[in-house]
Amino acid sequence: MQTNQKPATELMKCHDAFESLGQRRIDSLNITVEEYRHKKTGALHYHLASENAENVFLVGFRTVPMDSTGVAHILEHTALCGSKHYPVRDPFFMMIRRSLNTFMNAFTSSDWTAYPFASKNKKDFKNLLDVYLDAVFFTRLDELDFLQEGHRVEFAKPDNAESDLIFKGVVFNEMKGAMSSPVSVLWQTLSKYLYPSTTYHFNSGGEPADIPDLTYQQLKDFHKTHYHPSNAVFMTFGDITAAEHQAVFEEKALAEFDKLDVHIAVNPEKRYLAPVSVEEAYAFDLTADEDTEQKTHHVVSWLLGPCTSLDEMMKANLLSQVLLDNSSSPLRYALEKTELGTAPSPLCGLEDSNYEMCFVCGLEGSEVEHAVEVEKLVLGVLEDVAENGVAHDKLESVLHQLEISQREIGGDGYPYGLQLILGGLTAAIHRSDPTALLDLDPVIESLREDIKDPEFIKQLVKKYLLDNPHRVRLTLRPDTQLSQRKEQAEKHRLATMKAAMSEQDKLLVIKRAADLAQRQAQVDDPEILPKVGLEDVPAELSIPESLPRKISGADSTLYAQGTNGLVYHEIAIDMPALTDAQLDLIPYYSSCLTELGCGDNDYLKMQERQSSVSGGIHSQSSILGHTDNVQAANAYYLFMGKALNRNNGELAGLMHETIHSVRFDEHDRIEELISQQRARRERSVTGNGHVLAMTAAASGLSPVAALSHRFGGLEAIRYIKRLDDANTGENGKNAIAEFASSLSEIHQQIIASPQRYMLTAEGDKLDSLVSEFEIIWTPESAATSFKPFALAEKHQQTRQMWIANTQVNFCARAYPTVPMEHEDAAALAVLGGFLRNGYLHTSIREKGGAYGGGASHDSNIAAFKFYSYRDPRLTETLDDFDRSIDWMLNNKHEWRQVEEAILGVIGTMDKPGSPSGEARHDFHNNLHGRTREKLQAARQRVLAVTLDDLKRVTETYLQTDRASTAVITSSATREQVGDLGLEVINL
Repeated sequence: MQTNQKPATELMKCHDAFESLGQRRIDSLNITVEEYRHKKTGALHYHLASENAENVFLVGFRTVPMDSTGVAHILEHTALCGSKHYPVRDPFFMMIRRSLNTFMNAFTSSDWTAYPFASKNKKDFKNLLDVYLDAVFFTRLDELDFLQEGHRVEFAKPDNAESDLIFKGVVFNEMKGAMSSPVSVLWQTLSKYLYPSTTYHFNSGGEPADIPDLTYQQLKDFHKTHYHPSNAVFMTFGDITAAEHQAVFEEKALAEFDKLDVHIAVNPEKRYLAPVSVEEAYAFDLTADEDTEQKTHHVVSWLLGPCTSLDEMMKANLLSQVLLDNSSSPLRYALEKTELGTAPSPLCGLEDSNYEMCFVCGLEGSEVEHAVEVEKLVLGVLEDVAENGVAHDKLESVLHQLEISQREIGGDGYPYGLQLILGGLTAAIHRSDPTALLDLDPVIESLREDIKDPEFIKQLVKKYLLDNPHRVRLTLRPDTQLSQRKEQAEKHRLATMKAAMSEQDKLLVIKRAADLAQRQAQVDDPEILPKVGLEDVPAELSIPESLPRKISGADSTLYAQGTNGLVYHEIAIDMPALTDAQLDLIPYYSSCLTELGCGDNDYLKMQERQSSVSGGIHSQSSILGHTDNVQAANAYYLFMGKALNRNNGELAGLMHETIHSVRFDEHDRIEELISQQRARRERSVTGNGHVLAMTAAASGLSPVAALSHRFGGLEAIRYIKRLDDANTGENGKNAIAEFASSLSEIHQQIIASPQRYMLTAEGDKLDSLVSEFEIIWTPESAATSFKPFALAEKHQQTRQMWIANTQVNFCARAYPTVPMEHEDAAALAVLGGFLRNGYLHTSIREKGGAYGGGASHDSNIAAFKFYSYRDPRLTETLDDFDRSIDWMLNNKHEWRQVEEAILGVIGTMDKPGSPSGEARHDFHNNLHGRTREKLQAARQRVLAVTLDDLKRVTETYLQTDRASTAVITSSATREQVGDLGLEVINL
């Protein structure tokens, strides 16, 4: 690590078991990165010292499997199933319930496995640290846990050796679901050819056909070498000092180990001497109204240099952004405009997390015979850039985007500290300097000098791409018989195994199934584990203070937040009354609005301008039920953007011009955008199927729930397929013209409606930023004859079976309940966690083999929802939903279970976001009547929930004759189980 020039005595103090290797202050992130090494084992510790009270921990291991059995992935699951000091069956999920964590998870990447968590509560952080350290370094690795989490064979009737053998296992089913996604298959297949001899050649998550080859002994052997401190990297963030962390590391784990003389690393790949072209297939199951036309993927990829070279990485990033950043970038422009496919490939871009990076580009929605033409298209663009270069202002725009990404404080998805840690983890895993990856300001300045040379980009294109022979062109085509052949191969394998079994072998299978069932039914003493209680819950919600302000004559809001040199604008427009047909178009209006030209500028010019002055602008609708009646709704149209403070005026001008002079006459562009959105939506099922199923199940319970199904649910996928087919059909020109005209009509109605503003920035900058804003956004004339948005009431049961291309199922049920202000809403919120913790997790995940399952209450639509995710079962899971209700009503329960469920709800309420995200969330809450007072009252009601409340609301609302049901499954499963009395819909 490069350090600031400070005497050694000024280095931060560390624990005696560690030695300090250096430190560097990164002012743009307001952190100091400190590097330490454990003297005895060599374990590295990177501490990101910050004043942030949300402390983050991660321990990562280099995991380099050389097969596709999923050993690293299954080990990640199994390691969390009990340890030396916490010998309970499921400490990970038990701690989720006994914690106020803001994040808990475990990840398996292609060459590392990591165990991160975060918490704002110091007591909670210490508890989680104890459990995590024990789990990874002293895991029990019980064979029954391996059988549950990884794979096993059982008889279809567990105690009947005459029934068929079947494969079970959480990871086995998880990966069946993951590999149902054509994009996952595309990436894994590309990696197989791009990396012919290293770990990336294999599927680290596990191929379903290979997972059953993994033995229990192989799992233990892998743990022994890979989960050792000598192969570990510790990373921490927050206001707890490095020395405090290290004292715990040493006491709880590291003191027990000596150095292990094993060097785990990824070796450089063997390089091709000439490009390779390959064709493979993915499973595509035909439905009644679908065929294989435009279902082929083509990608072209190059293997680049090591990610451990910051210079190589940043140049490759620059080149990738120059080629693909937005629609005006030369390669993305060519891929969007060509008739060879419907949209750029979702793999387009630079993959820089592998030891050796790769650049990928290509098309989806193509035909097999276009492979050579797609490659020629790509190479033609690259040759043009190599000869003519790229305009200097476009290069500056890319550096501008890098600067924004360096400065912006995140935290709306993962905790901000975890985002930083993950940003440096790849370098740390590959024994490089993570600090350099975090401190990009010097690199940006160096690149700014480099791009002054007009030959710079030309040479990069030649070096990394055109003159690089390690190139793979992959064609992935749909195969309508592949699923059936895979299923038959699995059945044949199981039948062969059964035929070879002795009576003793069969009895062993029956005994293991019984032993596992007994272990899953085992009730552990949760008090073995540490916990926080309701006494540790903060009394008040943490909500940023809003500052009312008249801006350009409109009632508006300011937020003084630590945004690190960025400003955030939002225009909130009252949604006008719209026809039902117009409502269906709102999602497409939103996706087009900021992607089209304005005034005299076409969309390419506007894309360039967005990139040069802002961190992006976008728009969306925001529609929520009232807090006391979900059959009524508030609706707004939101227009948002962000920029560096120095570009505040330019951002205001960009947003004003976009709203007031957007062009809906760019019909070809609109057609491209709809095709791209269709591709994104069609591939959303395998990763988001549980949400889509819940949205469908609840769609009849309120008008806003119905809109969610139409805007972003399964019905939206059906709608956009019809829309795109019409736009590209025989009458396509007229259809797209009518569509564009409809969007323009919606736009005119929206911009004529009342509006207000919100700005978020650092407090001392707000006045000057508002003054600049008001120069552009002058007072609007009062809206005349404004008719407010309204929706018809919705009270309808739903019973649907959606047929999709999937190897696993997604099941959901929904019950009508009450809105946020009702006294029962709090108990229903707690009930979701109570049922998940006490019944659904064991029944659906552990016993049923699904990757996930649970229940939750959504007071915004007054619905209580059950779900399963990547589930091998269907009818049995629906039965489990019902059985959980019986379990709640007919069994004796403990207060501890109630407290744990309450903690889960409070943890969700208290989850911090980014400075800008917290401001935006409060602004939207107030727009929709969710005031600070109402939210605080709802919180107090949650804290007061009793066991009697839970039984009462279960009995009152979860009545089976009121249930709505939606499942997503395959045509093959439908043939096996029938339609179950559900309406069958082909997706």
